[in-house]
Amino acid sequence: MLNLFDYEREAERIIPPAHWGYIAGGANDEVTLGANRAAFDRILIRYRTMVDVSSRDLRTSVLGTPVSMPVLVAPTAMQKLAHADGECATARASRAAGTLMITSTTATTGLRDVIESSPGPMWFQLYLYQDRDKSRALIDEAVRAGYTGVMLTVDAPVLGRRERDIRLGFTLPPHLVLENAAVAGMGVVPEASDDASGLMIHFRSLHDAALVPADIAWVREVSGLPVIVKGIVRGDDAVRAVEHGAQGIVVSNHGGRQLDTAIPSITALPEVVDAVAGRAEVFVDGGIRRGTDVLKAVALGAKAVLLGRPVLWGLAVDGEAGVGSVLELLRQEIDVAMALAGARNVSELTRDLVVIQ
Repeated sequence: MLNLFDYEREAERIIPPAHWGYIAGGANDEVTLGANRAAFDRILIRYRTMVDVSSRDLRTSVLGTPVSMPVLVAPTAMQKLAHADGECATARASRAAGTLMITSTTATTGLRDVIESSPGPMWFQLYLYQDRDKSRALIDEAVRAGYTGVMLTVDAPVLGRRERDIRLGFTLPPHLVLENAAVAGMGVVPEASDDASGLMIHFRSLHDAALVPADIAWVREVSGLPVIVKGIVRGDDAVRAVEHGAQGIVVSNHGGRQLDTAIPSITALPEVVDAVAGRAEVFVDGGIRRGTDVLKAVALGAKAVLLGRPVLWGLAVDGEAGVGSVLELLRQEIDVAMALAGARNVSELTRDLVVIQ
C-alpha cells in the first residue's frame, strides 16, 4: 500500500456492496463528492527554495491539545461496518499516531467504551435530537466519560438524499446497534423502504431540523466544554457561530453527503478563516487524500484537517494496524511536502505558498 488510494481499492474489495455504498457514496449525483477532491488539484504550490529543511516539525495543537501533525480523525458513523473492532480500533490507532479522534453520535460503540479503549483527549460529535432531554443525556455521558470537546454538526437538519443507499436498501445489520442513539431509545436502525434507506428513516425520527445558533450556547452551557461547530461553508455563518460561543469551526459539506452541488470545503475555507479573524480555530474536511492537501489546507488558514473515509479504508483492510498505516502514510507525505515547499514547521505554511487557479 503506497498511498491512501491503494487502501481505498482494497477496502472496496473487502466491504459488502451495500456497506461500501454507504461509506463511499454522496448525495444525489455526487457532484460535491467529486468536487471536494478536484478542488485540491486547482490549488498549486508556490514552493520556497534555499531554505534549510534538514529538520522538520509537524507538531501543532488544537484548542490547546498537542497533536503530532495537523491531522485529526473525523467523526465517521458505524465503523463496525468496516471492521468488527470498529471505533475502538480507530481510537487506539489515533492515540498511537499522536492525534485526536472525534467519536460520532452514530457510532456502533458506546462513548465510554471508545474513550476507555484509548484514554486521553477525545472529542464527541453531536447531532441534536428533537428531544433536548435526550441530547442532554448524551452530552452528560460524554462529559462523565472524559471527552474534552463537543463537535456540534449543523449541516444535517434533514439527511441528504443518498441514492446509492436507497438503491441498495442500506440499513444497519441486525447484530449492530447505534450505541449512543440507544440513549434516546433509538439504537436500532429500521429496515429500508422503497424510497428511503434505514438511516434516512432513523434521522427523521430523531434529528432536529430547528437547530439555530442559540443551540450552540446551550450545548456549551450544558457540557461546560469547548464547542466546535461542524458543517459551515460561509463566513457569515461562521461569525454567527462564534458569536454564540463556538471555539472552533469545521469548514465542511459533510463529505458531499448532504446538499449536492454545494461548494467544496477547501474552496470555502479562506472566506471562513478571514471572517473568523482569529476568534476561533478553523478546521476543514472533505477530499483530503495527500500530504500536499494537508499543506494546502494549513496554508489557507486551517489549524488542522479532519480525515474521514481513508480512516475507514485502513480500518477495513487491517483493523487498528490499517488505520495506523493510513495515518503514517499521510504523515510521511506531509513531511516530504513541507521539505519540498521550504517549510520547517506548520507555522511556515502560510497563504503565500499557494495559488488557486
